[in-house]
Parts: sequence; C-alpha cells; structure tokens
Amino acid sequence: MDIVEKALIFAAKAHNGATRKGSTLPYIIHPAECVAIAASLTEDPEILAAAALHDTVEDTYVTEEMLLQEFGEKVMKLVCADSEDKMKERPAAETWKLRKQATIDALSDASEQEKIVILSDKLSNLRSIDHDYEILGEALWERFNQKDKKMHEWYYRSVLAGLSSMENTSAYRECLMHIDRIFK
Repeated sequence: MDIVEKALIFAAKAHNGATRKGSTLPYIIHPAECVAIAASLTEDPEILAAAALHDTVEDTYVTEEMLLQEFGEKVMKLVCADSEDKMKERPAAETWKLRKQATIDALSDASEQEKIVILSDKLSNLRSIDHDYEILGEALWERFNQKDKKMHEWYYRSVLAGLSSMENTSAYRECLMHIDRIFK
C-alpha cells in the first residue's frame, strides 16, 4: 500500500461517523476530493497524503505526534500548515474571525507545497458551498458559526490573495469562479 492509500484509510478511520456540515454525506468525501484536486497540481505522494489528512489534527482525535509516527515529518508539517487552532476554550462563533485571520496571515510564509494542500482544501469547500448555495440560497449561512455572508467573502478572497503564486493553476481559477458566483 502506498502512502496516499494509507493516508486515505487513516483519514477515513479518523473521520468515521462524521458528516459534512449541513449534510448526511460522509466526511471522508471532502479529504478524498482534496486529494483529487491536489493530484491535479502535483504528483508528490507526501503532498497528496497531507491533502487526505489535512483535517485530522483539527477535527479528530489525531495528534501531530501520531501523524509524525505514521507518515513522517513532511506530511505532518503539511497537515499542520492547513490546521486551524480551534480555540476550543471559547465559543466558535466568538473566535471565527481570529481563526480565519490567523490562516490568512500564515499564507505569507507558506511554502508552495503547503499552498497546494491549502488550495485543495479551499476549492473543495467552495465547491460544496456553491452547490449548497444553489439549493438553499441565503439560508446556507445559518449552518456556519459565522452567519455573515460578507465575512465569508472576505475570508475566501483574502485566502486567494495569499495563494496568488498559484493564480495560473486551474484550481485557483476555479476557486475564483466559485467566489464570484457565490458572492455576486
């Protein structure tokens, strides 16, 4: 079994029982889609493994140490580059802007490899938001900790600005298309 298959199986176990926000879809669909997006940008198996694992530290019982032991330092660092500090001691709605600003700020120091994982994650999220927005309209924003649509636009446009070194990729252009359609 190669590292990408191992990462997908590991992520599926870590996210077992979880669903995508506002749906009944198994959560693993998101990491799997991130791998497919990342594969359009690189063939590096460690980057693809990190795309599969990108939400494990942030959203499951998985620790950085577990990733280091199972997948090595490079994969662990790539995952951590796309992991948000959830500030669990405070309500999520209260910390939303702080967490998103930290993500945006970190992009200035992100490597191109880290940016591939981050771009893959954001594109998958934007595809999901765009799809659900078509069905739910403005009611979509009620499922999020941040209910203000303009704040989501600020976040995604700021992230894309931080990923501008990737503007010649189809993934970047697709992100921009979804942002323009969702926030028109």
